[in-house]
Amino acid sequence: MIINVLASGSKGNAYFIDNDTPLLLEAGIRFKDIQQDLDFQVSRMAGCLISHEHMDHAKAAKNMLRGGVDCYLSKGTVEALGLCGHRVHVIEALRQFRIRDWAILPFQTIHDATEPLAFLMANRKGDKILYATDTEYIAYRFVGLTHILIECNYSMKILRDNVASKAVDKDLKRRVIQSHMSLETLIDFLKANDLSKIEEIWLLHLSDTNSDAEGFRRTIRELTGKVVKVA
Repeated sequence: MIINVLASGSKGNAYFIDNDTPLLLEAGIRFKDIQQDLDFQVSRMAGCLISHEHMDHAKAAKNMLRGGVDCYLSKGTVEALGLCGHRVHVIEALRQFRIRDWAILPFQTIHDATEPLAFLMANRKGDKILYATDTEYIAYRFVGLTHILIECNYSMKILRDNVASKAVDKDLKRRVIQSHMSLETLIDFLKANDLSKIEEIWLLHLSDTNSDAEGFRRTIRELTGKVVKVA
């Protein structure tokens, strides 16, 4: 299995999971960029999972549908984006569904969107992926994960320093804290979970101003002893 990051961050998110049942996680960049990044083989995708309606996650949703790709979203996300058609699949938190080889369990996240979701994905080859971004925290614990793709948006120290220097205003600080995962929260999450089978941890959706990519990667690597990559 290969994880190919097409985009990550507030300007756009898209992650391609390439195996026997290829999936796209998010469609938050231009459709033509997705086409180019996938060598114009978009039609080979088994589906696209979209976590919520914000444009950095769903910009290309309508064009994905027009391009013949089935999209899987919550009812709230479908309504917020105004999507329709036979390729729109409404999914529910804590109700498992299948896309060919993948068994996928959506679960609710904590974000300022209509009905945001994260995804636990497992296939018959033993891959077990947690994908979660744009969430203040994760309320669940997991066993047997092989890959974690998870938000690490900011650190409290950097955010506080930016507020003190007025690089970030207090209203933005409040929104960030209430709808995105910090390095500190991620550390607590990882400590509480079974990491025995982990092959890779991907840090997603880092803030342009409130993060330190190499510092975050080093911190999580030293904590877990696992391969850590920054999207």
